[in-house]
Amino acid sequence: MSPKLAWIGLGNMGRGMAANLATKGPQTQPLIIHNRTQTTAQTFAQNTPNTTVSATLEATLTQADIIFTCLSDDAAITTLITAAVTTPNLSLHNKIFVDCSTVHPSTTTTISKQLNQAGAQFIACPVFGSPAAAAAGQVICVLAGEADVIERIKPYTTGVIAKSDLEFADCAPAKASQLKILGNTFVISMVEAIAEGLVVAEKCGLGAENLHRFFEAVFPGPYVAYSERMRSGDYWRREAPLFGVGLVRKDARHALDMAHSVGARMRGVELADGYLRAVEERTGEKGDLAGVYGAVREEGGLKFEN
Repeated sequence: MSPKLAWIGLGNMGRGMAANLATKGPQTQPLIIHNRTQTTAQTFAQNTPNTTVSATLEATLTQADIIFTCLSDDAAITTLITAAVTTPNLSLHNKIFVDCSTVHPSTTTTISKQLNQAGAQFIACPVFGSPAAAAAGQVICVLAGEADVIERIKPYTTGVIAKSDLEFADCAPAKASQLKILGNTFVISMVEAIAEGLVVAEKCGLGAENLHRFFEAVFPGPYVAYSERMRSGDYWRREAPLFGVGLVRKDARHALDMAHSVGARMRGVELADGYLRAVEERTGEKGDLAGVYGAVREEGGLKFEN
């Protein structure tokens, strides 16, 4: 019999991945949806075929054999897993938890141990990609854990919620979180470099448009996408962030802590976090990673908004 699947967490990334899992996955039964805000889960299920809503965490875990989680931060996933393993009379024996959250490697290690001690199996599965990529099934999953459990999960990743996988078979789940956190620092540093380049191009007379043409010719892909968001003013006009500044700073803190723990520094991340702090102070929860451009503009004597 096909295992019953559940998805917990319907943030920007979670919605797209859950929708693809529900509509393209090989499971024969509806995807069980649980979210802290019940109305969000109900709206999602109304608009997504092959889904059903579960009102409580206990009911969700009781019904499901494989549970995907995608939550906003370390506190959220820690709270959920602690609730799961301490709920009286709830057996997690042989259930598989697949966590797609971006969290500190130590958090991944902690929740993995909690679940293993409760008789469950655990796979870390953070993903690389934007909310648009998640909706299109084009993220990249990083899978870490026991090889045989990864094989049981792969039918729901590549070709369903993801375009490909990076595997750490028979490795500690924390390796996936290490790669995810370090990988995100390249995005942070890229955005900071684009912002500085555009400001200098504008002030020296080259023109931001000409630098953008360079990106199109030499660095197609994310360089072009972020440059366009900056030049178009999307970084300050949008009501809801694509990559919220609070989450970016969380990832930056995790990366800096990882470096510090091994006697290293990431000075580029330290620099970028200073700009991110300025964005957060100015725009609050609306702040987006691309808003670094506004902070760099202000430092260069220009207006935050272009």
